[in-house]
Amino acid sequence: MKRTFSERLAILSDAAKYDASCASSGTEKRTSKGGKGLGSTESSGICHAHTPDGRCISLLKILMTNFCIYDCAYCINRISSGVERARFSVEDIVWLTLEFYRRNYIEGLFLSSGIIRSSDYTMEELVRVARVLRLEHGFRGYIHLKTIPDASPDLLAEAGLYADRLSINVELPTEKGLSLYAPEKNAAGIRGAMGHIRGRMEAAAEKAPSGRRPPRFAPGGQSTQMIVGADEATDHDILSSSATLYTGYRLRRVYYSAFSPIPDASARLPVIRPPLLREHRLYQADWLFRFYGFGFQEITESRPGGMLDLDMDPKLSWALDHRALFPVDINRADRETLLRIPGIGPRSVAALLAARKHRTVRLEDLERLKISIRKVRPFITTPDWRPTRLADRTDLRALFAPAPAQLSLL
Repeated sequence: MKRTFSERLAILSDAAKYDASCASSGTEKRTSKGGKGLGSTESSGICHAHTPDGRCISLLKILMTNFCIYDCAYCINRISSGVERARFSVEDIVWLTLEFYRRNYIEGLFLSSGIIRSSDYTMEELVRVARVLRLEHGFRGYIHLKTIPDASPDLLAEAGLYADRLSINVELPTEKGLSLYAPEKNAAGIRGAMGHIRGRMEAAAEKAPSGRRPPRFAPGGQSTQMIVGADEATDHDILSSSATLYTGYRLRRVYYSAFSPIPDASARLPVIRPPLLREHRLYQADWLFRFYGFGFQEITESRPGGMLDLDMDPKLSWALDHRALFPVDINRADRETLLRIPGIGPRSVAALLAARKHRTVRLEDLERLKISIRKVRPFITTPDWRPTRLADRTDLRALFAPAPAQLSLL
């Protein structure tokens, strides 16, 4: 029986929820030319993403189809799965995107798909959606395309002309895990496609000898996703893989997605979901080597079995493992050292360095700089403060725990 449009939308938007790499940071705004061109509520297929400046934007997040010729053990849409199947045509997705956009329900499109017929055929269909939206309808909204690594380089190159961001999932953090659970996928091929996209982005950023820039190519960069907890990879393995991706392919983001048990799963897979807190700790560690100057080895080197401490954030855990480095004189320490103090982030460090140019910073000044005195006091010294001892793990766990919610009598 042929499914209605609403039924297909429900199936394909639900199938897309497993993809965490839905974000729009790093792109530039597309302006309408000559006044021409197009352009929140809750509805099927609409997800929300946050930009670096704090804006929350709405994206239509769907699959073209949840049918797939691959049989990846961890995927709900694998060919051997008994899940309900559905498919949208190119015209269906274009119409849906435009109608949602005109009604101001969304600000862009996140489009992925299972592999149908072949990688090239699937990628060609995804590219056609973006091409029709841009060239035939003057669509100026955000487009994020999930690309197929085995597809022709020419198709990947064309995708970047229409999409703001491209992403290729590495799926699992190690080649061993990928070969075990997704033998039809190739780690070298995935990395090769990432390298091709990086090369295109770098070429698009360079001016030609004539002074003219080549056509823009995926200005929002590329991202990827790793499944956490499906295989035996440790947090050290995961962060090592992420560090390689950031430095070798200049990815904008690596997303971590806790494995979710699926029906009729392989006996090799876990029967329970790993703690969501593990996913959260990986994001915190990821932040440390992206913005705080930590090496991934530093974050996990002293952790038993290469696993992050679930009871406290990685930065606090690192500080307790390196007690000899504290307390730090906040009036003399350099930026790199200040960034390693628990409770102080990059913005706070910038404000602190600016304040030091005009006066000696005292403990009471930190509050005006929006730094929590309660959190940093065990790790710093000022002219009017010196800790008598560095608190132990139990004390600091309570110190950094979120404050309990207050009941309102109003």
